Amino acid sequence: MTVLFDQGLQPERTGLAWQRTCLTFLAGSLAAMKILPPIFGPWSLLLGAVGFLEATLLLFVVRRRYLRQHHTLTTPGEQPPRAADGRLPAALGASTVAAGIISLTLVLSIQH
Repeated sequence: MTVLFDQGLQPERTGLAWQRTCLTFLAGSLAAMKILPPIFGPWSLLLGAVGFLEATLLLFVVRRRYLRQHHTLTTPGEQPPRAADGRLPAALGASTVAAGIISLTLVLSIQH
């Protein structure tokens, strides 16, 4: 029996790190949906809801990506997995920047 990849669990650690990131994003979105509407009004509920949906989608994508890589690495004769193209970190970064801009706009609108 041949070993197809290093047993150092690198794909598992990477998958778990992404899962923790998505769950943190999900928890922050739920907290925003609970805390922000009384302060900033109902529009802030939309911010939390969009974050919740995006975090759920990212969690699904991360899990599917991990399972695909694990299957490829542990199945003889499978092609090696493609290198990551950076779309997942870019999506998370863009959503974080957008949430920051929207939050800043909400805070500045309350002060005037």
